[in-house]
Amino acid sequence: MKLSSIIFLLLTTIALHAQNLAGDMALSLVLIDGEDWQVVASGYQFTDAPCADADGNFYFSDVAKGTNIFKIGADGKVVPFIANAPKISGLKFGPDGRLYACQGGLKRLLAFEIPSGKQTVIAEGVEPNDLAVTRKGTIYITETSKKQVTLIATDGKVRPVDVGITAPNGLTLSPDQGTLVVSDSRGTNLWAFRIEKDGSLSAKEPYMNVRAPLDKPGISSGDGMTTDSAGRYYVASAVGLQMFDSTGRLGGVIAKPQNKFLSSAGFAGPDLQYLYVTSADKIFRRKTKARGVLFFK
Repeated sequence: MKLSSIIFLLLTTIALHAQNLAGDMALSLVLIDGEDWQVVASGYQFTDAPCADADGNFYFSDVAKGTNIFKIGADGKVVPFIANAPKISGLKFGPDGRLYACQGGLKRLLAFEIPSGKQTVIAEGVEPNDLAVTRKGTIYITETSKKQVTLIATDGKVRPVDVGITAPNGLTLSPDQGTLVVSDSRGTNLWAFRIEKDGSLSAKEPYMNVRAPLDKPGISSGDGMTTDSAGRYYVASAVGLQMFDSTGRLGGVIAKPQNKFLSSAGFAGPDLQYLYVTSADKIFRRKTKARGVLFFK
């Protein structure tokens, strides 16, 4: 082969790689042609706190006026799951099988026994917006008004592990749980941290740049987050559900299902292949090529 042909092939390969036509950035690796958002629940005021269990059941709350945690099972029916649980803005299952819940308005973090619904106060005097629970049982919460990420250890001790993000809001773990990613609802970054053995955070970086509306160029309204098994990160924002690959590159923006506030997202359903979003008065879902991460079995 002539040298000129070799150079041409090399340059073509480099160009295709730069465009990343089939790489992790492509939304085509996540979205299925012909699949769109479908309403699965409606009639609420402000839905939030999406969460799934090991069987793919989906859970959510109505922060504004609801007092129940709701469950959507494989049959698609919505049923009240836990009563007397008002102002829940974040839900996650832990390795002990309990369902942990943020009650920022009441300044506490709760844990619910399943299936009894028995409540235990894990921490008081905190203002949790959202949370992430590791396989070790340590819990990270965002305290937005304090500009703080807070660690709640398994012994109940509470300590700040980061201060300074303008408005820390949603947070999620990488599939290997070595990285914590936090959204900033008043900025345009997702902040990444290395999780150390003692639970402390290091290597803080504004790793991902979140798109913002043209009329509010510095405010993305980055909110709830989730992760898929390929290490992609999804963040609810003012312009839609933004997807980033594991290297921090923006893969694209998935259009909002309705022209209303998008608060969070999570994977649930059979094999965790359905991407759910909480949007104001409704819950939507769509089947994807991606799969959520099952942190606890």
